[in-house]
Amino acid sequence: MTAPVLAIVLVAAVLHAVWNALVKTSHDRAITLGLVAAGHCIPALALMPFVPVPVAAAFPFIIASTVIHWGYYYFLNISYRFGDLSLIYPIARGTAPVMVALGAMIWADEILSIWAWIGILTVSAGILILAAVRYADKRGMGAALLTSGIIAAYSVVDGIGIRVSGTPIGYVVWLFAAEIFVAVFVIATRFDRARAISAKARVLGLTGGLISGLAYALALFAKTLAPIGIVSAVRETSVIFAALIGVYWLGEGPARRRLVAASVVALGVMLLALS
Repeated sequence: MTAPVLAIVLVAAVLHAVWNALVKTSHDRAITLGLVAAGHCIPALALMPFVPVPVAAAFPFIIASTVIHWGYYYFLNISYRFGDLSLIYPIARGTAPVMVALGAMIWADEILSIWAWIGILTVSAGILILAAVRYADKRGMGAALLTSGIIAAYSVVDGIGIRVSGTPIGYVVWLFAAEIFVAVFVIATRFDRARAISAKARVLGLTGGLISGLAYALALFAKTLAPIGIVSAVRETSVIFAALIGVYWLGEGPARRRLVAASVVALGVMLLALS
């Protein structure tokens, strides 16, 4: 992985941690996630006339990813209902890299070097250190593990889809535009709650969507320049930023565990970059 690609993925990691913090701290996370989906599709719909249309072979991947993201929002909402940001986020993101690497080997015929595997496992080990909280709610942890599997699924689907699309920007725009179905469903089925939230909450939700969309677009673009498994693993350094946000913004602890885990993850990132 080259330095520019590494920088792109790290920026995506920071943005991803920020939008998750916005969701976690919101008063109505289900509505906020619906607004996040709206924040994806509104700019995408505006851009659709100006970008190339993906080839037909890409649309099954767009449809599959949209369905998978529906499940992602559902289980992420449940996860944050029962657990802290600094617990749920590491579990949800921590086991995904190994799943993605295995999926990439099976479906994308990628062969990762031994150092890439060591880096992926090191990143995952560092993230799992953060998850070793003694009195964590098992419901939240279980939902977070399901979320992790969903993350692995859409990472592989979109990693392949964007490669066969013939137009990375077109794939991203059409993918985000398809989330209009998610946004409409969430808000329409909870219309009274959506109408009751404050204007500030609406703005924060839509802003979270814009931040999330930019983060995911950057990660997808990076997957056209480097192996899927490595990009996805480096992106999980967002757990460092999520842990810092959890500790210093939300008052979660213990801080020492977060610092140790962040050091392990950083080592994994260096191994991945060198591989």
